[in-house]
This record gives sequence, C-alpha cells and structure tokens, in this order.
Amino acid sequence: MLHSKFTLFLSLFIVLLGSSSCHTQSSPALTGIITPQPGWKPVVYLVQPRHFAEVASGYSGILIDSAVIAPDGQFRFNALPPNVAPGLFQVCVQPVSSRFANQLLDDDPTLANYLPIVLEKGKSVRIHADISRFQASLTMEQLTLENEALLHLRDLRHASFSKNLAHQAKPDENTLMEYEAAWARFRAPLMAFADSTRWLYPAVVAVRWVSPQADYERVPEFLSRQCQKWSPQNSDWARQLCAAASPEKLPVQIGQIIPDYPLPVVSGDTILLHGLLGKRLTVLDIWASWCAPCRRENRHVLTPLYQQYKSAGLQIIGYSIDSSPESWKAAIAKDGAVWLHTSHLSGDATPFMEALHLTTIPANFILDSKGKIIAKNLHGEELSSFVSEYLK
Repeated sequence: MLHSKFTLFLSLFIVLLGSSSCHTQSSPALTGIITPQPGWKPVVYLVQPRHFAEVASGYSGILIDSAVIAPDGQFRFNALPPNVAPGLFQVCVQPVSSRFANQLLDDDPTLANYLPIVLEKGKSVRIHADISRFQASLTMEQLTLENEALLHLRDLRHASFSKNLAHQAKPDENTLMEYEAAWARFRAPLMAFADSTRWLYPAVVAVRWVSPQADYERVPEFLSRQCQKWSPQNSDWARQLCAAASPEKLPVQIGQIIPDYPLPVVSGDTILLHGLLGKRLTVLDIWASWCAPCRRENRHVLTPLYQQYKSAGLQIIGYSIDSSPESWKAAIAKDGAVWLHTSHLSGDATPFMEALHLTTIPANFILDSKGKIIAKNLHGEELSSFVSEYLK
C-alpha cells in the first residue's frame, strides 16, 4: 500500500513537473552566441518599446531582462516575465563606457548596437552576432516570417546607408540640398519596404528608421499611407502610428488643395492665394533672403524656368519668411526674381507656414490651375524636368 502511494505521488510530481516545463516552453526563449570583444560589456539586454515613438529611439523603452555573456559567447533568456506580453523588443549590447541598458548607437547603422526582434509565444529564437558589429552581423536560427522581414529590412537599411550617406559630410549652406537629396535616396527603399510588407512590427521599425527624429515633414504622404494601411488592425501600434500621422501634425500633401490663404504681395495689397494661380501650373516657393540654397534656386533654376515658360501658363509665387522688408526686396532685385512675391514679414513665426504645417525651407508646392498639389519639394534639375514635361 505504501509502495502504491509513493508511486502515485511520484507520478503526480512528474506530471506537475512536466506541466511546469510546458508552461516555460510556451513563453518566448532567446538564446545564442555573441562573440565578446574588449571594450564591450559581457551582457546582453532585452528592452521593450512601449509605444511607437520608443522604437529605435535611444534611452527609451523599458529594460525587461539582462543575461550574462559567458566567455565562450553563450547567453540565455529562459522566458519573458509573466507580466510581459510577447511582441516587439530590442536586443542590445553596450560599450563599457555606457551607463544605460537602452542606449542605442545608431549614427552609423552598420555599427548599431541593437536590433529589433519579434518574440512570439511558444517560439524560441537563437541568434549569433559579433558584439562590436551587433546589428550588422546578427543572424537567427528558428527564423519566423516577421524576424526574417526584420533582417531583410536591416540589410536594406545598411546597403542604402553605405550607398547614399556613409560618405556624406555634415551639410553646410552650400551642400544642404545635396545632403537632403541623399537622405531622400536613403529613405526610399525603407519606405518601399513599409509599403509592401504584410507585417506590422517590421513596418513600424521601417517607419521609425525613415526618420529616427520622428520628423516626417518631408514624407507626410508616406506616413499617411502607413496609417491607412494598418488602421484596420485596430491595434495599439496602429493607433499610435496614426496619431503621428494626424493631419494637424503633417504638412499639406500631394492630392490636397492648397489653403486659399490671404497673402500680402510686395506692392502692399493682400490677395487670396487661389487668385494668384497661373493658368496651367504654379510653383509656390517658400524661401528667405538669408537662405543660401533658396537664393541659388532663385538664380539658377526659377529664373530660367520663368523666362522660358511664363507664356505657357507658368506662375511662380515666392513666399518669404523674412522679417526685414529691405533684405527681402534687395534679395529679389539681386536674384532677378521678377515673378510674384509675397510675405507677412514676420520671420519664422508666419501664419502661412502654420497653415501649411511647415517648418523647413527651402520648400515648394507645385500646383495645378485649381490649386491642387501635384508635386512638392522638387529642386534643381528635378524641378526643371517636371515643369518642362508638364507644360509641353
């Protein structure tokens, strides 16, 4: 009888132990090998961004757990804490100089010290990486489709950075437009990825990598497309993305009608914008006398365009954010900018810029005869070619 009771107790213990193991295995597990290097802490951190703005954002997100990297590179997170839901995380390593687990080194993506990763219930992930080139070198076993998409996005980002930005010096007034064009080329494959992927988390990472500073002034149409794409999911992540894409936070977009705002013209009169439009095409150019790229555009792009196409229905409306009428008028005369000019002469705090939700110059809007925005922020040869093709 005693033997039977002991056997029954042992069987129950084994069943309970088995149930506990199954529960552990149902939670995400993250293991792998990270090759140690001098100058790096032998620790790997698991950080969870709590909302859209914390994705790929340094010193944001909460530390979920850490694991020691053994001398042979092995590390292991057995499971997430019970109160932490599976989802999007960031795996990070830190240089010995860092005092924070969630510091993200991202100025050069090819040297980034973190990688976004999706952990799912019941699925283990094993990674391999060189600690000094963590993001660039990381590979995964037991690859889920979402993590495969994240690694593909990582590769796109690194290739585009190396091609377009790696050798770009910090811009000055002479190279600002070239630098902005390089950034546009860098963003393009990330935006194409976000537009085409079927996975929300990789799309969120792509949107954040398009602008780590969360400044989407140059690409509001992209952010709006992402909101439209993901809002049917009705998830917290989609709602947060859409909050960033709210119309009051973004400039007017291609396809919209430019606000019919009253503009003071250089003669002193105030005229509604729509009453100033050209017969076929209008370039609304936002500039200032102190903006060197704007002045070059006046002389080398807008002047020849206006001379060539004004009889074909082209109008140019210059809107300056100057505060000095003398500086404004002197720049117009010096640049030979003989088209229509307007300004509130209120400096940066201009009501028209607020109406457009615009903070950055040079900027322009290309409008059809009804005031519909058909293109924007085209400069140099790109602007010349667009106007030429449109007015042929």
